[in-house]
Amino acid sequence: MAGVSETILKLEGLTKVYSGPSGGVKALDGVDLEIRKGEIFALLGPNGAGKTTLIGAVCGLVRPSAGTITAFGHDLSRNWRAARARIGLVPQELSTDMFETVERAVAYSRGLFGHPPDKARIAEILQSLSLYEKRSSQIRELSGGMKRRVLIAKALAHEPELLFLDEPTAGVDVELRKGMWEQIAALRERGTTIILTTHYIEEAELMADRVGIIRGGHILMVDDKDAMMKRMGTTEAVIALTKPLTQLPGEIAKFPVTLSEDGTELCYRGGDGSGSGSEAVADLTKALIAAGVDYRGIDVHESSLEDIFVDLLSQEEGA
Repeated sequence: MAGVSETILKLEGLTKVYSGPSGGVKALDGVDLEIRKGEIFALLGPNGAGKTTLIGAVCGLVRPSAGTITAFGHDLSRNWRAARARIGLVPQELSTDMFETVERAVAYSRGLFGHPPDKARIAEILQSLSLYEKRSSQIRELSGGMKRRVLIAKALAHEPELLFLDEPTAGVDVELRKGMWEQIAALRERGTTIILTTHYIEEAELMADRVGIIRGGHILMVDDKDAMMKRMGTTEAVIALTKPLTQLPGEIAKFPVTLSEDGTELCYRGGDGSGSGSEAVADLTKALIAAGVDYRGIDVHESSLEDIFVDLLSQEEGA
């Protein structure tokens, strides 16, 4: 993210081994990661990759087996309380008292971190999450989407500078998901640094400044989202030819294209996430016309972050 350089969270060699009847299971394996102030960082990975364990280690829910965690300049193994007071967590699970009212549940979370009562601040948080009208309702009476918003409100009650969102839109419908995206963007605008885990990779593509990919407890890649898209993205185009070709004309063979076995389709793959591939496809169609090759349709596909994510995991499986 341009203009952002201050590191507020640093993980070095973070390792977590869970003991079990058949031996130890290594959930995190020497993870190194730095989070910059003011960014939205998306941590992507399949189930069991170590995302929730990493969050739990930073938030004091999981005791690391090895490595160090430094947050806001504090070593969490020595000065956990000072750092944890500046960190918020929205967990995957709806872990709250379902018979408590919305307002009291959020106010209680504020008090847990030593903040004095502040009805005006609680009201502001509830209003920002469209929960104010439900402030006197018991949490059990709310819809699934509203319950998840209550979790965010509870996490924001002590005004954290770093906020973890672990699958924040899991189980909510598309309309509510879009509303949550808007709320997360608004949090960042107010200066909150956000670490987001999600199965909806479109969320990361839409919102994140940087992306990290984790698998088997290892960080495979961390990069600025736009740089990752440009470096690893491609343009794919399938051109349906009017008449089959037996071989490629010389001018066409200069492009990164292949001819289907029956000669009826021309397949292009090249460029990057910057749009250069689309320009090359336009040049290719001009070359086809100049060579007297007629076509009846073009299907163009630009790589998404999900395509890059799936390709990277596939490469790791085959390594």
